Amino acid sequence: MMNDDMGKIMFTEEQIQKRIKELGQEITRDYAGKDIFAVGILKGAVVFYTDLVRAIDLPVQFDFMIASSYGSGTESSGTVKILKDLDYDIENRNLLVIEDIIDTGTTMDYMMGYFRSKNPASIKLCSLLSKPSRRKAKVNIDYCGWEIPDEFVVGYGLDFDEKYRNLPYIGVLKKEVYGDK
Repeated sequence: MMNDDMGKIMFTEEQIQKRIKELGQEITRDYAGKDIFAVGILKGAVVFYTDLVRAIDLPVQFDFMIASSYGSGTESSGTVKILKDLDYDIENRNLLVIEDIIDTGTTMDYMMGYFRSKNPASIKLCSLLSKPSRRKAKVNIDYCGWEIPDEFVVGYGLDFDEKYRNLPYIGVLKKEVYGDK
């Protein structure tokens, strides 16, 4: 069972939902009177994205991208690949980028430069989790759920080798599960 692979629970389902409600209220307040063009970075952010946009009390348009600097391991490869681009033009739109976790920052630094090149009216970044101790690129997170220590976390959209995304909580994976990958 997946629960047996956890060393500990970092954030319960209840803690996550409470924090998302707070983030939704903050975003609603900051974007008052504006439409939001929300871009979810797939696959990891999909669970957070769907809960967060429902917590925002403003018109929200949806789009998604797939970008990765990871293979099947636990370390960033350092090379960013866009696997699925935006479906819509973001010029003059109020862009809210929604990500699951900012680790080294390599992928998001690249992505934010890419988004800026498309001339949105504004751009803000919301990430459920941040690991500042691993940062290699400077990334400004406008809305952050939590800063966490350098532990390998899964659940609530976060995966290891495409597993554990469906857990309703965020847990720390036991080292013996991911070993030397």
